Amino acid sequence: MDVVKGGAELKIFPKLNKVTGIARNNSGGTPSNFAGYFVILFDKQFQDFGIFNKSGFVSKAPSITGDSAQGALVFQTRDGEKIHARIGTSFISLEQAEKNLLDEIGNKSFDQIKKESFDFWNNEFSKLAIEGGTAEQHTVFYSAYYRSLIFPSKFYEFDKSNGKIYYSPYDGKVHSGVMYTNNGLWDTYRAAFPLLTILKPDIHAEFSQSLVNAYKEGGWLPRWLSPGYREIMIGVHAASIFADGYAKGIRGFDYNIAYEAMIKDASKPNPISGRNKEGLDNYNSNGYVLSTVRESVAKNLEYAYDDYCVSLMAKALNKSDDIALFEKRAMNYKNNFDGGTNFMRAKDAKKRWKTPFNPYAWGGDYTEGNAWHYLWSVFHDPAGLIDLFGGEEKFGAKMDSVFIAPTTSDYSYYGFKIHEITEMENANMGQYAHGNQPIQHFIYLYNHAKQPWKTQYWARKIMTTLYGADQNGLCGDEDNGQTSAWYVMSALGFYSVCPGSGEYVFGSPLFPKATITLPNSKKFVIDAQSNDEENVYIQNALFNGQTYDKSFFTHADLLNGGSLQFKMGNTPNKNWATSKASTPFSFSNKSFCSPPYSNVASGRYDKNVDVTLSSRTDGSYITYTLDGNEPTPASKKYISPILISKNTTLKAKTFHETKAPSEMLTLNFN
Repeated sequence: MDVVKGGAELKIFPKLNKVTGIARNNSGGTPSNFAGYFVILFDKQFQDFGIFNKSGFVSKAPSITGDSAQGALVFQTRDGEKIHARIGTSFISLEQAEKNLLDEIGNKSFDQIKKESFDFWNNEFSKLAIEGGTAEQHTVFYSAYYRSLIFPSKFYEFDKSNGKIYYSPYDGKVHSGVMYTNNGLWDTYRAAFPLLTILKPDIHAEFSQSLVNAYKEGGWLPRWLSPGYREIMIGVHAASIFADGYAKGIRGFDYNIAYEAMIKDASKPNPISGRNKEGLDNYNSNGYVLSTVRESVAKNLEYAYDDYCVSLMAKALNKSDDIALFEKRAMNYKNNFDGGTNFMRAKDAKKRWKTPFNPYAWGGDYTEGNAWHYLWSVFHDPAGLIDLFGGEEKFGAKMDSVFIAPTTSDYSYYGFKIHEITEMENANMGQYAHGNQPIQHFIYLYNHAKQPWKTQYWARKIMTTLYGADQNGLCGDEDNGQTSAWYVMSALGFYSVCPGSGEYVFGSPLFPKATITLPNSKKFVIDAQSNDEENVYIQNALFNGQTYDKSFFTHADLLNGGSLQFKMGNTPNKNWATSKASTPFSFSNKSFCSPPYSNVASGRYDKNVDVTLSSRTDGSYITYTLDGNEPTPASKKYISPILISKNTTLKAKTFHETKAPSEMLTLNFN
């Protein structure tokens, strides 16, 4: 036995065959009084026992306290004899650890506990019953399902009255209620929590209340729980957890306090640390995170999605004063789009693009990725992103280029090749990096571009080549079940591109048949006829026996139970689900123009400058002003290069007869 660091304690009770201990070592995210408590009961008497100090082993010494507490037990055994140890743990006290041991194990044998565990997981697995496919695919599917369900970790215990209590890693006190830990929301909001809304809405509700409790005790919403606040990753995606759950009818948490917390995190930085949204001041005032802020592009894009989630809750709770503000901020993603390079780029305080720019460069302006990966991080408004590209055809072509681009990288920001880069290289799919979260939703955006057959192709290819049943079966970070949840949902035939929208977007179901048994006891059956390794394309679909021509369905459809029947084939049906009404949700309710881009940037010049302007929106025109006023359709129309020969502020906008005007381009010349 070895309890180390931070003030360890170990006690041995030979007459009771018992050992107790306290471990205070941790790696952060805890109050000063954090400790783990344990009790071990053995089913055999100790022949000898003792502790270790600087002199070595001290027989019959019953306890030790210090920076390191080490002890030993000696048993007299026969050949083949087994000694059983029953272990109870707690984050509250030794007394609570012993209670937990008695409640959870009691006098049950090892075989009884093993059988209970087997029965529990067998029951869980039966809720997703798959038919057909290979033995390896079954192994991968249920392994992924298992990993997606072991997070988040419950951090609460039960008192003498069977009430829920917990030690709070936010204020160091014991409270009544629920608490969860071990979760990085930057990863899990994408698929792991949407999967819980389908299969474990009670856990989703408890976790949501846990986030509320964290806010009440610590003052801010956590972004990575381990066990409390962690200074890692970006955004405050508790907003997504709340909004997605509420939109799907999940209650059981104090959504009014949740909304209060969302507003606080979206409105002001944390004065105590940088844990809150870095770069928030300029984001709120000017619509983007400054390039001087580390990972500014990634943060700006994810803040915009978080604000979309706030707007959803504002609508749901009739917070009329907040709706327009957060709907406007949800569109801040547009401020990072550079039509000249066709990427999302960092911008300084004078609205100049940060240079030099290399879309293959990892880190810096992006979080664990590069410009190829974060270009697509507009979960809530793919239609708006398509408008920035200048239409579905251009958007689809850019999506195709992700897989065609060379599998290369610039890792000079890190100084070494991080494992995410190696995983992308091993996948050998161009710049598609499935081993990390930022791009995992990407292939499903083909549905928004009215090219659902490409989603079908890539979904099946990724499932069958990047996941396996051996020790190398995961192509990258698991991250609290996220990468496994992607597989589970995708294998069923759909994915949650935009948590909060209440929709699931179709891919290519992996198995000929899958039956989901829902918590309300209803069943939802996905029947993919003629499905095999070659027939990956959807030819047509029936929903509850009726012709279905959409590339998505809703959470409400799922909860009602029923059947979704696909006819699969080995060639794409390019007519299925390709109408405007067939495409999934996007936040924009009208099309808008892509903003102008220029051949030069704002700055100081020592000679005359010819400025050319372009826009990616076909059939559009650009107007501009040189007097500081905002351009209108009646302003001077751009026809040929504009000569700048003195200190000038040039402003330009794109207009189109059937689309909303673009954002304004501002160039300052000295």
